[in-house]
Amino acid sequence: MEPRPELVGVFIWPPATTLNSRSIVFAQACVIACGGFLSGTPARCPPGAPDCLTRPSVPRPVAAMNYRAASPARSQPFKAALWMCGAIGSFTFMAVSGREIQIELDSFELMFWRSFIGLGLIVAIFSALNKGKAWPAIRPTSPSLHLSRNVVHFAGQNLWFYGITVIPLSQLVALEFTMPIWVAILAPLLLGEVFTRRRIAVALLGFAGILIVAQPGTQPLGSGHVAGILCAVGFAMNVILTKRIMRDDSVLCVLFWMTALQTLFGLTLAQWGGFTWPSPAIWGWLALVALTGLSAHYCLTSALGLAPATVVAPMEFFRLPIIALVGMWLYAEALDPFVFLGATIIFAANWLNLTASTRPAAPSK
Repeated sequence: MEPRPELVGVFIWPPATTLNSRSIVFAQACVIACGGFLSGTPARCPPGAPDCLTRPSVPRPVAAMNYRAASPARSQPFKAALWMCGAIGSFTFMAVSGREIQIELDSFELMFWRSFIGLGLIVAIFSALNKGKAWPAIRPTSPSLHLSRNVVHFAGQNLWFYGITVIPLSQLVALEFTMPIWVAILAPLLLGEVFTRRRIAVALLGFAGILIVAQPGTQPLGSGHVAGILCAVGFAMNVILTKRIMRDDSVLCVLFWMTALQTLFGLTLAQWGGFTWPSPAIWGWLALVALTGLSAHYCLTSALGLAPATVVAPMEFFRLPIIALVGMWLYAEALDPFVFLGATIIFAANWLNLTASTRPAAPSK
């Protein structure tokens, strides 16, 4: 049984931060770490399907890259853990890059450059894998579904990039962890799945975690908290729509239209306040945010190809203490114990949902 796709796991303006020496050291560490993680062995295509990135006939989970879910008997948790280190590192570097970029650019301009660079990478991959046959590989089965998916993903990603500028990184990540809970709530409405008592319990438990993280009443509930919750909802809707799209379309088809449409969205909305050309000081950050956006999901899905979701999902929880320490080191953000407590409750709700989805059905009598 493949893991449920929703379990896979990817604006008040504050005073501008500065590119200090620690930020430069962090960027150098990013280059070294990503190079090391990406030199490993990724999940392989199933036998008999060498072109699994472009063939829609191969079963696919919902993710940015293709993988075949690992069975418990063939699980390789150590290799999966190494790939999860790459995923966690990529998500962390993307958050720091996004915050540094928004010293100069707004989130729409950031998304334009991120998508534009990503589009160039996807086109290069197409050129290598589909010589002379590009259109059949990227022709969408349902253009309206691709459009809807990219609207909600673009909105969620903009909210995420906005959130990292107005609330501590650890708070945003904790709120982002509610994404699978929103999938459990929305799937019955959008996919016709059964809304069980367990899903109600998952939703209530997740909501309790949100309240502990946001701490309404003890501190002002700001736009960053709202952005964190809404970005999780946007990511959840993206997962649900991608689940439907990938019944018929290839992974590279999904990635091509994601980068192409979101390049157009970002360029159009960036004209709203006047388009700002990035200075040379942030060109490296722009390249980094584009590369880590792809590498994060590639590492995550490679991990899921080496170990079951019940093994991989708890590993992503380590992203919270890591991003909290990074926030403390680079931006002097306080370590709030309530964020960790709330995130633990949110993780418990996700784990309850995960164990329910991977439990084998009882045999009929």
